[in-house]
Amino acid sequence: MKNLIIITLFIAIAGLITLNSKPLDSMPKSTVNPVKESKPTEVVSVAKSLYKDLNLEGILKFDVFEKAYNGYVYLKPQFRNSDIITVIDFSLPSTSKRMYVIDITQKKLLYHTIVSHGKNSGELYATNFSNRHGSLQSSLGFFMTENTYQGSNGYSLVLNGLEKNINDQAKARAVVIHGADYCNQRVIQNLGRLGRSYGCPALPRDLNAPIINTIKNGTMLFIYAEDKGYLASSKVLNSIEPTMLAQGAEVDDLHQQAAVMD
Repeated sequence: MKNLIIITLFIAIAGLITLNSKPLDSMPKSTVNPVKESKPTEVVSVAKSLYKDLNLEGILKFDVFEKAYNGYVYLKPQFRNSDIITVIDFSLPSTSKRMYVIDITQKKLLYHTIVSHGKNSGELYATNFSNRHGSLQSSLGFFMTENTYQGSNGYSLVLNGLEKNINDQAKARAVVIHGADYCNQRVIQNLGRLGRSYGCPALPRDLNAPIINTIKNGTMLFIYAEDKGYLASSKVLNSIEPTMLAQGAEVDDLHQQAAVMD
C-alpha cells in the first residue's frame, strides 16, 4: 500500500512538470536590448593635439607642423636642447612671416617673423634648392643648431644639416642664420619681396640676436617647401608612420631607427 502511494505521488508530480513545461521556441524573447558594437574612438595624434594647444591654426599650416614634429620625435635623441623647435615654411612667399620658433615644453609660439631665402632659389617664392657649394640656393630638411660666432654678417648661428645628400653640406657651405638689412618690411614695400641671401636663412636685424640666443646650442630647425624631390628622398620623413606617433604610442623604435640612419 505504501509503495502504491509513493508511485501515485511520483506520477502526479511528473504530470505537473509536463503541463508547466513549454518548448524553447515558445519561450518569450528576452526584453534586454542587444549590446551594440561601440565605434572605435578617433585616434588623435600628438602633433594634432599639440597644434591645438599652441593655437597655430591660421598661423602655421598643420601638415607642415606635423612633418616638423614627427621629424623632431624621430631625431630627438640627437638634440641637446629638445624644448625648442624652429620651422621655416618656404612654400609661403617671402612677404609672409614664414619662420616660427616654438617652445614645445611650454606650448608657446615664441617668434613669428619674415626670413630670406637664397638668391638662386627664386624671387618671391623659393622653388629651387641645393646642397651644392656655390649654388647660392637654400637647403631643405632637418638641421641642428650649433655654436654662435661673429662673422662678416655679424652675430651668426652655425647650422648642421642632418640629412645626407640633402643638407649635410650646410656647415661647409657656411649656410648660417644671421641678420640682414635686406630682410625687413621696407624692402618688401620697395621690391614686393624680401632681399635674398647666398643660401642662408637671414633674419631682420632687430630679431636676429634674440632668436639666435633662443635656438642656439642643439635645437631642431626644419626648413620645408613643397618640393617633390625632397619629399621623396627624405629618409626622415619617409621612415615615419603617422600612426606610430598616435597619442600614447611608443617612439623608442623611432629613436633606434634614427640612431642608425645614414
